[in-house]
Amino acid sequence: MTTTDSRVTIHMAASLDGFIARKDGRVDWMETADEFAGGATMDPGFVEAFLKSIDCYVMGSRTYETALSFEAKGLGWAYGDKPVFVLTSRKLPRTRNTVEFYSGDLGQFVNGRLRPAFRSIWFVGGGSVSGECLRLGLADEVRYSILPILIGDGIRFFERLDRDVALHLKEVKGYKNGMVALCYEVRNAAKKPQSAKCSGQ
Repeated sequence: MTTTDSRVTIHMAASLDGFIARKDGRVDWMETADEFAGGATMDPGFVEAFLKSIDCYVMGSRTYETALSFEAKGLGWAYGDKPVFVLTSRKLPRTRNTVEFYSGDLGQFVNGRLRPAFRSIWFVGGGSVSGECLRLGLADEVRYSILPILIGDGIRFFERLDRDVALHLKEVKGYKNGMVALCYEVRNAAKKPQSAKCSGQ
């Protein structure tokens, strides 16, 4: 039975022109030098408490590979000890017990496997996975962190959307580093999802 208070969130950091990575997957542009005097400061205690509220992460293969590359460079594993589900049909290295690979019906996976087990489910990339999640009506909210930079071309936040998705703006917050965080509720999130094969990203 689906947990009634489970929540599926799509979160992504992107450039102002809507790209989450360069064409080759690089995210070097994410470290910007902007400063917004009137912005909020990300208090470490608040960030830690917020991350603790997330129960599991879902991502595509390219996002997973980016996370592994950050770890290899000594930047750590961003997802702590939370379960991480990687949507892919490719063979990828499994470096920790918290990582699980899945290839199959995305609607059945979210509604039949994740919602009964977790309250806070976060989709964190990439563009194909995020687009499919929205297209199937699986997401309850979208959190969009806009960085103060234009990169001109790359991998889009959402790919393969074949219909309009109505949103309701819940929150807007600007930070001292120039990032703007937007939180939208998906208006048609209650729509019964269709079935689709996970393509991975």
